[in-house]
Formats: sequence, C-alpha cells, structure tokens
Amino acid sequence: MAGYGDLLRTRGVARIMAAQLTARFPNGMTSLAVLLHIEHVTGSYGAAGLVLAATSIGQAVAGPVTSRWMGRWGMRRVLTLTLIVCAAAIAALALLDLPVPGYMALGLLAGLATPPVQSAVRTIYPKMVTSKQLTPLFSLDASLQEIIWIVAPVVITFVATQVGTVQALLLIIVILIGGGAWFILSPEVGRVRIPRSRRGFGRVLAKPPVILATVSGFLLIGACSAVEAGVVATFGHGGAEAGIVLAVFAIGSLTGGLSFGHIPMGPWAMARRLGIVAGGLALTMISLDMWWLSGTLFLAGIGIAPALAVIFAITSASVRFSETAEAYGWVGTGQLIGAAAGSAVAGLLIDAGGPSGAYVAATAFAVAGVAVAAAFVRGFPDLRGRDASPAPDTEPVRTIT
Repeated sequence: MAGYGDLLRTRGVARIMAAQLTARFPNGMTSLAVLLHIEHVTGSYGAAGLVLAATSIGQAVAGPVTSRWMGRWGMRRVLTLTLIVCAAAIAALALLDLPVPGYMALGLLAGLATPPVQSAVRTIYPKMVTSKQLTPLFSLDASLQEIIWIVAPVVITFVATQVGTVQALLLIIVILIGGGAWFILSPEVGRVRIPRSRRGFGRVLAKPPVILATVSGFLLIGACSAVEAGVVATFGHGGAEAGIVLAVFAIGSLTGGLSFGHIPMGPWAMARRLGIVAGGLALTMISLDMWWLSGTLFLAGIGIAPALAVIFAITSASVRFSETAEAYGWVGTGQLIGAAAGSAVAGLLIDAGGPSGAYVAATAFAVAGVAVAAAFVRGFPDLRGRDASPAPDTEPVRTIT
C-alpha cells in the first residue's frame, strides 16, 4: 500500500484517476437505469431487453472506432463530441414517449456515442509515470474501477425505485457531463497527443498479445456476468442478499488488485490469476447458501483485478503508442461481448435447470480462460523487469513534462 501511496503522489496521477473514475461512473448505472425505465414506460421486460441489447451493440461497435478517432482528431475533440451526443440520446430516452423501435434507435445511438474514456486514460498512463510504476498503476486502476460496480448500481436502483426512472436517467446525464468535463479539461488530456496510426483499421489485432488480451477479457467478463445472473436468480430482487453477495465479489477483486498489483507479470501470470477465478467459481457449485457463495466469490474475485491488470499491461507493451487507443478499444469490445454472452448463456441454463446453471456457466468461462492462457502462453510477453510502455512512434510525440 505504501507503493500505491507513492504512485498517487506522482504528479497528476491521483487527479486523472479520480476524473476518469467519475467520468466512467455512468457505465455502472446506464444499463440498469435503461432496463428499469423502459420496463416502466412499456410494461415489458422484453422491450427493455431489446433496448438494452441495442445499447450494448452500439458500445461494442463504437469502442475501437472512436478510440482510433482520437489519433486522427485529438482526444478532447472526440471525447467532447461523443459526450454531447451520448448525453442527448439518454435525455431523449428519458423524456420522449416513443414506440419500442424508437427507444432502440436512441439506445443504439447512446451506445455508439459512449465516450472512450477508458481507452484515453490507459493511453495517457504510460506518459505520466516511470516504467517501474506502470504495471502497479494498471493494477491500481483495475482495482479502483470495482468502486463503480459496487456503488453505482446501488445508487441508481435507489433513485429509480424511490424517486423515478426519469430522474435516474437525468442523474446519469449530470454525472456524465460533470465527470466527462473534469476528465476532458484535465491537463494530461491536452498534453498527450496520439499520433495518427499508419496501419489499417483492425490490423492491431494481428498482434498475438492484443488478441489474447481481447479473448481473455471476453472469457473473464463472461464469467463475471454469468455470476451476476446466477446471484440474482438465487436470491431474487426483493431482498438485500443478492446485493451483498455481489458486493463481496467486487470487494474480493479490489482486495486482490491492491494486494498483488506489485507482483511482476511473466508469461504464466494470466493463467495463474484466472486459475484463482476458476477455482473460486468451481466451489460455488457445492452450495447456494449465502455465506458459502460470499466466501467462494470473494476467493474468485481475488483474481479478477490482477487478471485485468495483465490484460492492460500486455496490451500496452505490445503495440506502438499510436495504436494503443484502438487496441484498448478492441479489448473493451471483447469485454462487452463477453458480458452479453455470459448473461445469455447463464439465462438459458437458469431457465433449464435453475440458478446452479449460471455458476456452471461462469466456471466454464473461467476454465476456458485458463486453458487459452496456458495453451498460448508463448503469446504473452514476459514483463518481469521490462518496461510495459508502448513502443514509440517515429514522429515526435508531445509528452507531459
């Protein structure tokens, strides 16, 4: 923890991390708020699911595209444009009375315009710290983002159920604009310029570490989404048990990231860390008791943030600086697709055999992640004692001084 304290005292790190977490806070609120609002105005969870699916598709498609745009038009321009369009689309969702296809179109637009804050900040990080600090910074970032998934759903559910779904969506807009403006106006966003990539769109996926990071993220987040579906199916929406168990799951991830973020990352790091996730999830199938699930999911959670840190670090270390934003965009798209796949598979198994099917699905996703990491271990770079910063481009790049 002392090492993280030194890291946060590095010039600008605490500020940019707080700004990006605030800007990304709506990511933990929007899906749930849209689901609750559309169900409220249409009376149909099916319609709400269609609108939510359109939003997720928009986010998945936009990730690598808007991230790449930042190298062409600059981070501030792209972030500002997407922020304005996204806020307008969510406002229209909240205030307009439309048929379901109209809501789907607005959901798709909101997803397409989701500001690429995550890609931007992880492109900035290597320009802010020394090579020795970069891997711990990725670990700290992966750990602290769990705050979003612990706090945001609780806040938005309370507002939507106790005040109103329209007000919940308007609250998202306020946080989106406030956090987004804070991040966009941060000095680091203006000082770091991403060179225009000279390679064709999607060519970054030809690099083995990038495709492995994308596939690993798909499987890891697929497992997490299956767990979420399983916990809700186990305890229902009426009580506090589901929220408590999922909070313990996230706290396990936060604990793992803060405890093990300093460990050097060798080629087997991903397999070992996903192995912790798979082991904890396998134990969930023994019992659906609340205390048992809390303990096993806490264990599984210990591997999540460290595994995400490996994903971020190997992506950074394997590309040129001009390619980092697009690479992180593809990684984010893989995670979004994983979330949808995990929820879908878990839902089918829950319908077929009850809540235990979701934990089987979650374990299968995690075990597949371990198998991929072990089978393609030679594709993971050895970052022990190595700088995880992206390779420089040949053209001059302005950096923070």
